[in-house]
Amino acid sequence: MALSDTTGSLMRGLGLADPVIRLGVTGLSRAGKTVFITSLVANLLDRGRMPGLRAAADGTIRAAWLQPQPDDTVPRFDYERHLAALTGPDPHWPEGTRAVSQLRLSLRVQPRGLLSGLRGMQNIHLDIVDYPGEWLLDLRLMERSFAQWSAETLDRMQGRPGAEDYRAELAGIDAQARFAEPLAQRLAAAYTTHLAAARDAGFSDTTPGRFLLPGEMEGSPALTFAPLPETLASSPLYKEFRRRFDAYKSRVVKPFFRDHFARIDRQVVLVDVLGAIHAGPRAVEDTRRAMADILSAFRPGRIGWLSQLLGTRRVERILFAATKADHLHHLQHARLSNILTAMLREARDRADFQGARTDSLAIAALRTTTEEIIRQDGQDLPAVRGTLMDGRKAAFYPGELPDNPADLLRPAAEGAHRWLDADYAVMNFAPAPDTLRPGDGPPHIRLDRAAEFLIGDRL
Repeated sequence: MALSDTTGSLMRGLGLADPVIRLGVTGLSRAGKTVFITSLVANLLDRGRMPGLRAAADGTIRAAWLQPQPDDTVPRFDYERHLAALTGPDPHWPEGTRAVSQLRLSLRVQPRGLLSGLRGMQNIHLDIVDYPGEWLLDLRLMERSFAQWSAETLDRMQGRPGAEDYRAELAGIDAQARFAEPLAQRLAAAYTTHLAAARDAGFSDTTPGRFLLPGEMEGSPALTFAPLPETLASSPLYKEFRRRFDAYKSRVVKPFFRDHFARIDRQVVLVDVLGAIHAGPRAVEDTRRAMADILSAFRPGRIGWLSQLLGTRRVERILFAATKADHLHHLQHARLSNILTAMLREARDRADFQGARTDSLAIAALRTTTEEIIRQDGQDLPAVRGTLMDGRKAAFYPGELPDNPADLLRPAAEGAHRWLDADYAVMNFAPAPDTLRPGDGPPHIRLDRAAEFLIGDRL
């Protein structure tokens, strides 16, 4: 433990330091992490739209402000630029998460309870840590050898976009040839192209996570390897890729968990359930498996090296949030939440067993639509209306989600290639202009309830 951490722990034990809540925000690509953090901060600064957060509704929170973050080596989450993108005169979606970033929001609160009159105001710091869910998926690599990872990956990529192109690169490799860096780079590039295509098609399992979000490590040997078949196990190429795979685990994955993940108190995991459903059964099953793997990070007792890093520390609360609920009429929100709960049933039960409180919600961190009933083929359909990315306004009915989540999860688990009895669609809505009013943050759906679960007990 660093000296600053030791000093901080001592001061907290003596009651001399302000309480700090470290909130981790993650999810897979396009789940809306940047929008979630931006809207959460804006709605904690201006709390008019937060009745579900008890401390905001009853006046316990007296003031809120941003201040410099405590970690000088971690980039600051660019809140002001993202808020301007979402709520400015020409609103648009900000760039997504590409690396770890952090923001500190301080809250001035009046303690509640019987002793509230005897205690003065207190400052509580909320340190929000934003990190890509793709990096969290790398946890599974720590328990796998290069041979195991290669076999699983080559089997899983069957039928996914770009898989055949990558296999074509493998064909004709001479197992006896000396290692050549140009070949290694070509294979890594082809595999990365496959990962990007699979992600764009709605698949979530795209390890290693840094291949799609390399940052300053782009082009390094630790990011220049790819899965190889067992037939090449005796080749110099295989031996070098195995070495680089091990380096990736020790030089990239472990430091991330040690430096960032190990200090988180509360966690929200964002899931684009609607996007996965639209992509089809295989994407739903892939997302279910990916989220189960993510949750393995919250069960440190199961993984020896992670347990050594975290000790007895546990994430206290985990919220699973199905995003983009504004793409559905509110009549379907409960079904969306139930589908997410069912997708995470096994993994969530394990997290509960470890003592973490968990919850599931259907949310929209930024509401982009209004609701209406449209008439189509003689039926009244619950629809939403918004502005499309090209500026056109449209009413949209995405299809009816099943009342029983098993109607989706069963064909997904059985490997179906398409839905037999339904067609689910999604639309890309743009942020609406002129959404801010004095004293209010951006419009949302259940962001206040998400905040109450995540931090309400500490305010």
